[in-house]
Amino acid sequence: MDPSGNKFVSSIWNEYSQHVPRNLMVIDAYLTCVFFTGVIQFIYCLIIGNFPFNAFLSGFISCVGTFVLTVCLRMQINPNNTSDPANKWKALTPARVFADWLIANLILHTAVLNFIG
Repeated sequence: MDPSGNKFVSSIWNEYSQHVPRNLMVIDAYLTCVFFTGVIQFIYCLIIGNFPFNAFLSGFISCVGTFVLTVCLRMQINPNNTSDPANKWKALTPARVFADWLIANLILHTAVLNFIG
């Protein structure tokens, strides 16, 4: 990679690490893991096949649903979003938001386990 590309990537990383709180970094790492799990499942389905289709669909829906719910969690916990005067999430505490995320994940994964059979 050329030096300007390295400089660009390092400047983005420095800005990210200086301005993003640690709890959001952990959520971003989890989102990255869930995203790549879904990508690997989809590539496996394309290359090997999807013989137990309901198993593939359950795993993929679990990844997509978890990703969407976690993005919602990140949006509600982000201090930049909670300081906005037009924000509806001001009244929600981080503990309440996390509890909502846990309950939504419990419901999602109950449906996924039910779909597997």
